[in-house]
Amino acid sequence: MKQLISQGAEAKIFLSVVQIEPTVYKERVVKGYRHPQLDKQIRVRRTRSEAKILIKADKIGINVPKVKSIDKETQTILLEFIEGDRLSETLNGYPEKKQFETMEQIGKQVALLHGNNIIHGDLTTSNVILKEDKPYIIDFGLGFISAKIEDKAVDLHLIKQALEAKHFQNNEKLFDAFTKGYKWADSKKTIERLEVVEKRGRYKH
Repeated sequence: MKQLISQGAEAKIFLSVVQIEPTVYKERVVKGYRHPQLDKQIRVRRTRSEAKILIKADKIGINVPKVKSIDKETQTILLEFIEGDRLSETLNGYPEKKQFETMEQIGKQVALLHGNNIIHGDLTTSNVILKEDKPYIIDFGLGFISAKIEDKAVDLHLIKQALEAKHFQNNEKLFDAFTKGYKWADSKKTIERLEVVEKRGRYKH
């Protein structure tokens, strides 16, 4: 028996507790407005891409849900269930020290991602779960591989925006803690590029 726990524009997320270990089913939604053959091609490509990114991230030591298998008929990824606190809902309630330590850990995880040219594409506190004081990054549905500093800077822009929107009480200190952990070969260039991305965003508005 599967229980729907989340639904977005691209996928439905189900949880099954029938197996020995709870399993998450991420099923890509069929888009009726697309030609059926094109729709299937897109869903196949995105499913394979997400699974490959998760497997690569896991191999290099990033805390992500492990891929159990892929159902090629339904374009569904079966994933390890990460049971913990969704940071978008709980971060504000932690003691300040824990908030900063958690964001620094996330910075270290994102540095590993970017150092290996993995772009998350939707990097917000809604997509981080804290389990036993370890942050797990979830939902790589918009993820892709890129060596471009611009793409990495956009990831930083997204997490900074999320902090400003949902954790505004401490958002500057939280982002400082994140950047403290975000150390890799091109981290300085990426943070400098973030300023360009932010200025461009302000200009558009």
